[in-house]
Amino acid sequence: MSELTLIIIRIGFLALLWLFIFIVLYSLRSDLFGPRLTPLQRVAVQSARSRESGAAPAPAAAGADAPTTVTERQGASSASAQATRVVITSGPRSGLELDLPQTGLTIGRSSGSGLQIKDDYTSSNHAKIVRWREQWVVQDLGSTNGTFVEGKRISESTPVQVGSSVRIGTTTFELRR
Repeated sequence: MSELTLIIIRIGFLALLWLFIFIVLYSLRSDLFGPRLTPLQRVAVQSARSRESGAAPAPAAAGADAPTTVTERQGASSASAQATRVVITSGPRSGLELDLPQTGLTIGRSSGSGLQIKDDYTSSNHAKIVRWREQWVVQDLGSTNGTFVEGKRISESTPVQVGSSVRIGTTTFELRR
């Protein structure tokens, strides 16, 4: 092969390598921070959420110690206020029962969490269960893999009834009396 052909092949492989690196970095950024939204898309998402819930959307959750603001859902029953325990029904800590503190419970991998779940699919500060207007509400704290109530991924504060399943990573739990 001529020297020119070898140089062109080397440059092509180098360009392909850099393309691969940029694709990996973009994928990592998307996984960690989610897709980029234009200002117009943000307004559309917020207005759709407020129409679904019938109230103003809850602000994005900050850290685990941030004050919790919860939006009211129509038709929420006060039966969940009587829940006093969290029972893990499936996952690595299946069968574990915890008393549900009146101040709420933070769930995640962090050692400072009230319910520590050591799981590859759980964030350090994954979710929070708080009491609001005589009912328990679960709030996702911006986790990567999401929090699911009755099999549906939540994006805002959601009331949890006694016996409803909540899934975080590979762990499923219920609130019980």
